[in-house]
Amino acid sequence: MKCVICNSQDITRRKVEEEIRKNSDLILVPVEVLVCEGCGERYYDRRTMKTLEDIEQSIKEKRASLQKVGRVLRVS
Repeated sequence: MKCVICNSQDITRRKVEEEIRKNSDLILVPVEVLVCEGCGERYYDRRTMKTLEDIEQSIKEKRASLQKVGRVLRVS
């Protein structure tokens, strides 16, 4: 496989945290994807996309089990 952005062939499978935003909340979802080591472009397979869609839907329906991991502060 060759990266469509930088043409690098150095693409590896890695665990990353995908971000889902809901209003002012940021939800981190650990997933395994292919990542170009040259430019960081991520490639998602169908199963991973379906998982992310299902999680996003469960968040909308307030069925998701979420764990608070910190706070976000903004400089005013």
